[in-house]
Amino acid sequence: MSFFEKAFEDMDAESRESFYKTVFLHDDSEYAAKVRLEYYAQKLKFMGQNVEIGAGVKIVNPQYISLGDHVKIGDGVTLIARGPGGITLEKGVRLNDRVYLDTESEEGYITVGRSVYIGTGTTLFGHQGLEIGDHALLAQNITLTPYSHIFQDPHTNIIQQGGHSKKVTLGRDCYIGMGVDIMYSGDIGEGSVVGAGSVVVKSIPPYSVAVGTPAKVIKKRA
Repeated sequence: MSFFEKAFEDMDAESRESFYKTVFLHDDSEYAAKVRLEYYAQKLKFMGQNVEIGAGVKIVNPQYISLGDHVKIGDGVTLIARGPGGITLEKGVRLNDRVYLDTESEEGYITVGRSVYIGTGTTLFGHQGLEIGDHALLAQNITLTPYSHIFQDPHTNIIQQGGHSKKVTLGRDCYIGMGVDIMYSGDIGEGSVVGAGSVVVKSIPPYSVAVGTPAKVIKKRA
């Protein structure tokens, strides 16, 4: 008997269950994908039809997470719902590999509208709420952090001074280019485009094209 065979034989029932869970949640085989769906169908608040969940996906508090029909979740995605507001992915949402969604607080929530695409490595937080409209397109490596630390008192550690936070909205059919950073005051209007590498520190009006650091409107789409 090999070392690992003996280690498995020595496991108690709970440890074996944990072992199997780890294997099936991380294996990229077709059979493991099928088992993942059966497992999460019992755990999630809601799971629609024809959902795909990739290998190595981390889901924290699945009872607060809803997945609509035809949702596709890539490998290595993280979904963390810290309260009942949870995370809702509407019909046809696609999360590419290594997307990270975190409600951050118990009162936070993230709602992603129909047919939204979120690119590889994008990180989105929903401290006081994040709402993304239908058909929005988010490229890779975008960061949205709706929180700004207070640092006025030099005699108090910044981490102890709290901060500002509010709900952030990304409008319907907006397009956020790769590498964009969106701050807590950076709502994006319906149909707007934000150029790659921009830093959004204030709201962008609907049907605008904005670029730069900080992002400024350079033209209108309509």
